[in-house]
Amino acid sequence: MVRLAQQNDWVIFIILGAILVFIIVMQYLQRQSGLGAFFTQNFIDSGNIFPTWLIVSVVYAVLLATFISSYIPILPKFIEEFSFFGYSLNKFGFALLAVSVFYILKFFFTFFLYSSIGQDKKWGRLYFVSSKFYMAVSILLIIANMVNYYFNTDREKLFAISVLSAAMIFIFKNFFYAFNRNYILPNEWYYKFLYICTLQFAPVLALWKLLFY
Repeated sequence: MVRLAQQNDWVIFIILGAILVFIIVMQYLQRQSGLGAFFTQNFIDSGNIFPTWLIVSVVYAVLLATFISSYIPILPKFIEEFSFFGYSLNKFGFALLAVSVFYILKFFFTFFLYSSIGQDKKWGRLYFVSSKFYMAVSILLIIANMVNYYFNTDREKLFAISVLSAAMIFIFKNFFYAFNRNYILPNEWYYKFLYICTLQFAPVLALWKLLFY
Protein backbone atom coordinates (compact mmCIF):
# COMPACT_ATOMS: atom_id res chain seq x y z
CA MET A 1 0.00 0.00 0.00
CA VAL A 2 1.23 3.47 -0.92
CA ARG A 3 0.60 6.61 1.09
CA LEU A 4 -1.07 9.36 -0.88
CA ALA A 5 0.00 12.96 -1.21
CA GLN A 6 0.45 15.18 1.82
CA GLN A 7 -2.44 17.48 0.99
CA ASN A 8 -4.64 14.89 2.67
CA ASP A 9 -2.86 15.24 6.00
CA TRP A 10 -5.79 17.27 7.35
CA VAL A 11 -7.78 14.03 7.35
CA ILE A 12 -5.52 12.41 9.94
CA PHE A 13 -6.18 15.30 12.32
CA ILE A 14 -9.91 14.71 11.96
CA ILE A 15 -9.48 10.98 12.57
CA LEU A 16 -7.24 11.49 15.60
CA GLY A 17 -9.61 14.16 16.90
CA ALA A 18 -12.57 11.80 16.56
CA ILE A 19 -10.73 9.06 18.45
CA LEU A 20 -9.75 11.52 21.19
CA VAL A 21 -13.33 12.75 21.54
CA PHE A 22 -14.63 9.19 21.83
CA ILE A 23 -12.06 8.44 24.53
CA ILE A 24 -13.20 11.52 26.46
CA VAL A 25 -16.84 10.48 26.09
CA MET A 26 -16.08 7.00 27.41
CA GLN A 27 -13.99 8.30 30.29
CA TYR A 28 -16.08 11.22 31.52
CA LEU A 29 -19.63 10.88 30.20
CA GLN A 30 -19.88 7.09 30.35
CA ARG A 31 -18.13 6.63 33.70
CA GLN A 32 -14.95 5.05 32.30
CA SER A 33 -16.82 2.31 30.49
CA GLY A 34 -15.42 0.57 27.43
CA LEU A 35 -17.03 0.28 24.04
CA GLY A 36 -18.46 -3.13 24.89
CA ALA A 37 -20.18 -1.79 27.99
CA PHE A 38 -21.40 1.25 26.06
CA PHE A 39 -23.01 -0.83 23.33
CA THR A 40 -24.67 -3.24 25.76
CA GLN A 41 -25.84 -0.88 28.50
CA ASN A 42 -29.54 -0.51 29.26
CA PHE A 43 -31.46 2.71 29.02
CA ILE A 44 -32.26 2.69 32.75
CA ASP A 45 -28.60 2.26 33.73
CA SER A 46 -27.26 4.85 31.31
CA GLY A 47 -26.27 8.42 32.09
CA ASN A 48 -25.52 11.62 30.19
CA ILE A 49 -27.63 10.36 27.31
CA PHE A 50 -28.22 13.64 25.51
CA PRO A 51 -24.65 15.04 25.66
CA THR A 52 -23.29 11.66 24.56
CA TRP A 53 -25.71 11.56 21.64
CA LEU A 54 -24.90 15.15 20.68
CA ILE A 55 -21.13 14.67 20.72
CA VAL A 56 -21.28 11.35 18.88
CA SER A 57 -23.57 12.89 16.26
CA VAL A 58 -21.19 15.80 15.64
CA VAL A 59 -18.21 13.48 15.25
CA TYR A 60 -20.22 11.24 12.94
CA ALA A 61 -21.23 14.21 10.77
CA VAL A 62 -17.61 15.39 10.45
CA LEU A 63 -16.35 11.91 9.57
CA LEU A 64 -19.15 11.38 7.06
CA ALA A 65 -18.50 14.75 5.42
CA THR A 66 -14.79 13.94 5.24
CA PHE A 67 -15.48 10.73 3.36
CA ILE A 68 -18.22 12.11 1.10
CA SER A 69 -16.27 15.22 0.11
CA SER A 70 -13.70 13.20 -1.84
CA TYR A 71 -16.44 11.90 -4.15
CA ILE A 72 -18.38 15.10 -4.80
CA PRO A 73 -17.94 15.69 -8.55
CA ILE A 74 -18.45 19.46 -8.62
CA LEU A 75 -19.73 22.14 -6.30
CA PRO A 76 -23.16 23.60 -7.09
CA LYS A 77 -23.01 26.99 -8.73
CA PHE A 78 -24.67 28.75 -5.80
CA ILE A 79 -21.99 27.36 -3.48
CA GLU A 80 -19.16 28.47 -5.77
CA GLU A 81 -20.61 31.97 -5.95
CA PHE A 82 -21.21 32.22 -2.21
CA SER A 83 -18.54 33.86 -0.08
CA PHE A 84 -18.38 34.98 3.53
CA PHE A 85 -15.87 37.75 4.23
CA GLY A 86 -13.89 36.58 1.23
CA TYR A 87 -14.01 32.90 2.16
CA SER A 88 -15.83 30.27 0.13
CA LEU A 89 -16.66 26.64 0.79
CA ASN A 90 -14.58 23.82 -0.61
CA LYS A 91 -15.95 20.32 -1.13
CA PHE A 92 -15.43 19.36 2.51
CA GLY A 93 -17.12 22.53 3.73
CA PHE A 94 -20.04 21.97 1.39
CA ALA A 95 -20.39 18.33 2.47
CA LEU A 96 -20.20 19.26 6.15
CA LEU A 97 -22.79 22.01 5.70
CA ALA A 98 -25.14 19.70 3.79
CA VAL A 99 -24.80 16.84 6.28
CA SER A 100 -25.20 19.18 9.27
CA VAL A 101 -28.32 20.86 7.90
CA PHE A 102 -29.70 17.45 6.95
CA TYR A 103 -29.39 16.03 10.46
CA ILE A 104 -30.47 19.23 12.24
CA LEU A 105 -33.68 19.37 10.20
CA LYS A 106 -34.20 15.66 10.70
CA PHE A 107 -33.76 16.11 14.45
CA PHE A 108 -36.43 18.82 14.67
CA PHE A 109 -38.89 17.03 12.39
CA THR A 110 -38.49 13.82 14.39
CA PHE A 111 -39.01 15.71 17.64
CA PHE A 112 -42.11 17.35 16.16
CA LEU A 113 -43.48 13.96 15.09
CA TYR A 114 -42.97 12.40 18.51
CA SER A 115 -44.44 15.42 20.29
CA SER A 116 -47.46 15.66 18.01
CA ILE A 117 -48.47 12.01 18.55
CA GLY A 118 -47.82 12.02 22.29
CA GLN A 119 -44.74 9.78 22.22
CA ASP A 120 -42.44 12.11 24.15
CA LYS A 121 -41.27 9.34 26.49
CA LYS A 122 -39.83 7.43 23.54
CA TRP A 123 -37.81 10.46 22.45
CA GLY A 124 -35.08 9.89 25.02
CA ARG A 125 -34.89 6.23 24.14
CA LEU A 126 -34.56 7.11 20.46
CA TYR A 127 -31.42 9.20 20.81
CA PHE A 128 -30.08 6.74 23.40
CA VAL A 129 -30.17 4.00 20.76
CA SER A 130 -29.08 6.44 18.04
CA SER A 131 -25.89 7.27 19.92
CA LYS A 132 -24.90 3.60 19.87
CA PHE A 133 -25.68 3.26 16.19
CA TYR A 134 -23.77 6.37 15.17
CA MET A 135 -20.84 5.44 17.37
CA ALA A 136 -20.57 2.10 15.54
CA VAL A 137 -20.89 3.75 12.13
CA SER A 138 -18.32 6.38 13.12
CA ILE A 139 -15.79 3.65 13.85
CA LEU A 140 -16.45 2.24 10.38
CA LEU A 141 -16.04 5.73 8.91
CA ILE A 142 -12.66 6.13 10.60
CA ILE A 143 -11.51 2.97 8.84
CA ALA A 144 -13.13 4.03 5.57
CA ASN A 145 -11.42 7.43 5.65
CA MET A 146 -8.05 5.84 6.32
CA VAL A 147 -8.47 3.53 3.33
CA ASN A 148 -9.92 6.26 1.12
CA TYR A 149 -7.26 8.90 1.73
CA TYR A 150 -4.12 7.02 2.68
CA PHE A 151 -4.05 3.86 0.60
CA ASN A 152 -3.72 3.41 -3.13
CA THR A 153 -7.08 1.90 -4.02
CA ASP A 154 -9.35 1.84 -7.04
CA ARG A 155 -11.61 4.77 -6.22
CA GLU A 156 -14.44 3.65 -8.48
CA LYS A 157 -14.56 0.24 -6.83
CA LEU A 158 -14.23 1.78 -3.39
CA PHE A 159 -17.10 4.16 -4.12
CA ALA A 160 -19.29 1.30 -5.35
CA ILE A 161 -18.44 -0.74 -2.25
CA SER A 162 -19.15 2.28 -0.06
CA VAL A 163 -22.56 2.89 -1.65
CA LEU A 164 -23.49 -0.77 -1.26
CA SER A 165 -22.27 -0.79 2.34
CA ALA A 166 -24.18 2.41 3.10
CA ALA A 167 -27.36 0.90 1.65
CA MET A 168 -26.95 -2.22 3.77
CA ILE A 169 -26.29 -0.15 6.90
CA PHE A 170 -29.31 2.01 6.13
CA ILE A 171 -31.57 -1.02 5.76
CA PHE A 172 -30.15 -2.55 8.94
CA LYS A 173 -30.70 0.73 10.78
CA ASN A 174 -34.40 0.79 9.96
CA PHE A 175 -34.90 -2.81 11.05
CA PHE A 176 -32.79 -2.15 14.14
CA TYR A 177 -34.96 0.83 15.05
CA ALA A 178 -38.25 -0.88 14.20
CA PHE A 179 -37.59 -4.00 16.28
CA ASN A 180 -35.36 -2.58 18.99
CA ARG A 181 -35.99 -3.91 22.48
CA ASN A 182 -36.18 -0.35 23.81
CA TYR A 183 -39.27 0.28 21.64
CA ILE A 184 -37.95 3.56 20.31
CA LEU A 185 -40.43 4.01 17.47
CA PRO A 186 -44.12 4.91 17.92
CA ASN A 187 -46.40 2.06 18.93
CA GLU A 188 -48.72 2.25 15.93
CA TRP A 189 -47.43 0.67 12.75
CA TYR A 190 -48.66 3.50 10.50
CA TYR A 191 -46.56 5.93 12.53
CA LYS A 192 -43.60 3.58 12.16
CA PHE A 193 -44.04 3.63 8.38
CA LEU A 194 -44.50 7.40 8.47
CA TYR A 195 -41.22 7.78 10.36
CA ILE A 196 -39.28 5.42 8.10
CA CYS A 197 -40.63 6.81 4.82
CA THR A 198 -40.66 10.55 5.57
CA LEU A 199 -37.75 10.85 8.01
CA GLN A 200 -35.45 8.12 6.71
CA PHE A 201 -35.84 7.30 3.02
CA ALA A 202 -36.98 10.64 1.59
CA PRO A 203 -34.34 12.83 3.32
CA VAL A 204 -31.51 10.47 2.34
CA LEU A 205 -32.58 10.60 -1.30
CA ALA A 206 -32.71 14.39 -1.14
CA LEU A 207 -29.22 14.55 0.39
CA TRP A 208 -27.86 12.19 -2.26
CA LYS A 209 -29.30 14.34 -5.05
CA LEU A 210 -27.87 17.51 -3.51
CA LEU A 211 -24.36 16.10 -3.14
CA PHE A 212 -23.93 14.03 -6.28
CA TYR A 213 -26.16 15.58 -8.95
